[in-house]
Amino acid sequence: MSTEQIEQELLRLPASERARLAERLIASLDEDAEVDRAWVEEVRRRDEELDSGAVQSLPLEDSLRDLRDQLGW
Repeated sequence: MSTEQIEQELLRLPASERARLAERLIASLDEDAEVDRAWVEEVRRRDEELDSGAVQSLPLEDSLRDLRDQLGW
Protein backbone atom coordinates (compact mmCIF):
# COMPACT_ATOMS: atom_id res chain seq x y z
CA MET A 1 0.00 0.00 0.00
CA SER A 2 1.41 3.38 -0.98
CA THR A 3 1.66 6.41 1.30
CA GLU A 4 -1.05 8.10 -0.73
CA GLN A 5 -3.38 5.12 -0.27
CA ILE A 6 -2.73 5.07 3.47
CA GLU A 7 -3.45 8.79 3.63
CA GLN A 8 -6.74 8.35 1.77
CA GLU A 9 -7.78 5.58 4.15
CA LEU A 10 -6.84 7.61 7.22
CA LEU A 11 -8.84 10.60 6.00
CA ARG A 12 -11.93 8.39 6.14
CA LEU A 13 -11.55 8.02 9.91
CA PRO A 14 -13.78 10.06 12.23
CA ALA A 15 -12.36 13.47 13.19
CA SER A 16 -11.61 12.40 16.77
CA GLU A 17 -9.53 9.45 15.60
CA ARG A 18 -7.69 11.59 13.03
CA ALA A 19 -6.93 14.14 15.76
CA ARG A 20 -5.55 11.43 18.05
CA LEU A 21 -3.43 10.06 15.23
CA ALA A 22 -2.17 13.54 14.33
CA GLU A 23 -1.11 14.14 17.94
CA ARG A 24 0.77 10.84 18.02
CA LEU A 25 2.51 11.56 14.72
CA ILE A 26 3.58 15.04 15.85
CA ALA A 27 4.80 13.68 19.18
CA SER A 28 6.86 11.07 17.33
CA LEU A 29 8.69 13.87 15.52
CA ASP A 30 9.63 15.51 18.82
CA GLU A 31 11.21 12.44 20.37
CA ASP A 32 14.88 12.97 21.07
CA ALA A 33 16.72 10.36 23.10
CA GLU A 34 19.52 12.77 24.06
CA VAL A 35 17.05 15.28 25.49
CA ASP A 36 15.23 12.52 27.35
CA ARG A 37 18.50 11.32 28.87
CA ALA A 38 19.41 14.86 29.91
CA TRP A 39 16.06 15.26 31.69
CA VAL A 40 16.52 11.95 33.49
CA GLU A 41 19.97 13.05 34.66
CA GLU A 42 18.57 16.40 35.84
CA VAL A 43 15.76 14.72 37.78
CA ARG A 44 18.23 12.35 39.43
CA ARG A 45 20.56 15.24 40.33
CA ARG A 46 17.73 17.22 41.90
CA ASP A 47 16.46 14.16 43.75
CA GLU A 48 19.94 13.57 45.19
CA GLU A 49 20.10 17.22 46.31
CA LEU A 50 16.81 16.80 48.15
CA ASP A 51 17.85 13.47 49.70
CA SER A 52 21.21 14.84 50.88
CA GLY A 53 19.67 17.98 52.36
CA ALA A 54 21.69 20.25 50.05
CA VAL A 55 18.40 21.91 49.10
CA GLN A 56 14.98 22.05 50.71
CA SER A 57 11.66 21.80 48.98
CA LEU A 58 9.02 24.46 49.40
CA PRO A 59 5.27 23.92 49.51
CA LEU A 60 3.67 24.76 46.18
CA GLU A 61 1.33 27.28 47.79
CA ASP A 62 4.29 29.21 49.24
CA SER A 63 6.15 29.19 45.95
CA LEU A 64 3.12 30.41 44.03
CA ARG A 65 2.45 33.14 46.61
CA ASP A 66 6.07 34.34 46.37
CA LEU A 67 5.93 34.33 42.59
CA ARG A 68 2.66 36.28 42.55
CA ASP A 69 4.16 38.80 44.97
CA GLN A 70 7.20 39.23 42.73
CA LEU A 71 5.01 39.73 39.67
CA GLY A 72 2.59 42.03 41.47
CA TRP A 73 -0.42 39.76 40.90
